[in-house]
Amino acid sequence: MQLYNSMTRQKEEFIPQTSGEISLYVCGITAYDYCHIGHARAAVVFDVLVRYFRDQNFAVHFVRNFTDVDDKIIKRAAEEHLEADEVAQKYIAAYYEDMERLGVQPANFEPKATEHIQDMIGLAENLIAKGHAYATASGDVYFRVRSLPSYGSLSGRELDTMRAGARIAPGEEKEDPLDFALWKRAKPEEPSWPSPWGNGRPGWHLECSAMSERFLGLPLDIHGGGQDLAFPHHENERAQSLAASGKELARFWVHNGFVQVEAEKMSKSLGNFITIRDILSYYLPEVLRYFLVTKHYRSPLDFNWEVMDEAEKGLRRLYQTRQHIAEALSRSNWSKTELPSELSAEIDDLDAKWRQNMEDDLNTAGALGHVFTLNRLANRILEDKTWRKAEAGGKLLERIQSIFEHIGNVLGLFQQTPDAFLDDLRTQKAKRKGIDTSAVAQLITKRQEARRAKDFTTADSVRQQLEEMGIEVQDTPQGPVWDIL
Repeated sequence: MQLYNSMTRQKEEFIPQTSGEISLYVCGITAYDYCHIGHARAAVVFDVLVRYFRDQNFAVHFVRNFTDVDDKIIKRAAEEHLEADEVAQKYIAAYYEDMERLGVQPANFEPKATEHIQDMIGLAENLIAKGHAYATASGDVYFRVRSLPSYGSLSGRELDTMRAGARIAPGEEKEDPLDFALWKRAKPEEPSWPSPWGNGRPGWHLECSAMSERFLGLPLDIHGGGQDLAFPHHENERAQSLAASGKELARFWVHNGFVQVEAEKMSKSLGNFITIRDILSYYLPEVLRYFLVTKHYRSPLDFNWEVMDEAEKGLRRLYQTRQHIAEALSRSNWSKTELPSELSAEIDDLDAKWRQNMEDDLNTAGALGHVFTLNRLANRILEDKTWRKAEAGGKLLERIQSIFEHIGNVLGLFQQTPDAFLDDLRTQKAKRKGIDTSAVAQLITKRQEARRAKDFTTADSVRQQLEEMGIEVQDTPQGPVWDIL
């Protein structure tokens, strides 16, 4: 498998350092607010990566942390008149709810920063002892950035360039404006823990260095997160771990691209801050997940409501084909006839191509292109009367159905039966458009009764009424099926 390594700025063949095992650490949320679409993207990207590795029979040791003490959490606690730990618990619980709805599987370990304070203190002491950090008279501890010559390698920044915009804030006792905090002295009414430098709390960057080594050991096979974390967070993590241990923190650094909203950077000040819950009040969770894998994980992702509509249509097409396959297979008792060589080869080729795309830096966008080609092939078989009647046609559909299920497991899609998903989709679309589903059901019943009574004038009138409501009705052997135009 080829993965893009942010450290080397190129794709490289990924070979784990221990055969059959992969160590992966992904930076989790700072628990002070509901998760936004950027959090959703990172979570889904690395969920797909883990699913793919496990599908290839690797034992993946996956750690995703929670930052549960931070300036933002303390600020939110004051705003909500809560303790900082209550705020963290509230938003960690919300995170789990959001991730469960998106089908994101839990990591093997999901530690909280406050559970590993002693590990962080030990790491800071180690850095001080080696001359890479220093404690101030008032109880802060800073990392000496210039003590590590390779600082800036991950983000591609030069020290002199960074220094030009750096300043020492009033009250700080830094030796150099570039130095960053490992430990912060306690302020009144803030959470704190005892340390050799007095009561205080860890700096943000320290926790991931300490916990990744605690749970996985160094170097990690992969360290991941959003592109916004590359600097300063991941740069500082790398510096701490390398200075303390003499080992690189990770062999591969994998970053997913930025998310924009209507072509602008998402921010609360611009009023375009979109949470997962905002989106899921209009669309099914699987539609959001599908949208997130329609782009290559390193590409910028532009969110708007129109692209969600397109994602909904695309996923619906795949589910409808799966529904038609299931119906066809349930109506026929297919024998074990050999698959026709030309179509069997076409199916195998598409299966191989989707895998090739996944192994080319997790190219889910390219992989989905081949999924839709497979979808069209399935519909060709379903619509061709010759194949529909042939015993081999059923074997082709069974093969395609099996590939769909496999792809769904890797991408985290197709987790519902087609009937259940399409029913949920109709309900969600009706809610979004303000359509009364009970009124639709009553009209469809009225139309059926008119058709049975051969009152086609009434039946046509009801159909017209439904179309004016935005409802399309299809008559099938199993009865009428309605959808929203």
